[in-house]
Amino acid sequence: MVRAFGFLGKRWNGVIIGTLSDGPASFSELRRAVHGISDSVLSERLSELAKAGLIQRAVEAGPPVTVEYRLAPSGEALEPALRALTTWAAANLPRSVEEVSASH
Repeated sequence: MVRAFGFLGKRWNGVIIGTLSDGPASFSELRRAVHGISDSVLSERLSELAKAGLIQRAVEAGPPVTVEYRLAPSGEALEPALRALTTWAAANLPRSVEEVSASH
């Protein structure tokens, strides 16, 4: 549990994996889909996820050269767990920080 949340709990990693569960995406598509992430952090997280074997990076010769990211089999294996966490969060967690503050 500690290993899983230590890696997947790192800001943006779970969101990137969840986004790629909808299918392959380019860097710019990921940047648009993951609101609030900077280019440098997205690049860093994609490198980490690729090194961990959760995503695959494919470069297609151009012109123009295109780079596409997709889930590796180990990343695909996370999909049921991420769906379960999403369902649990929807049923049990407040929708915003404001709701948490208001309840205290």
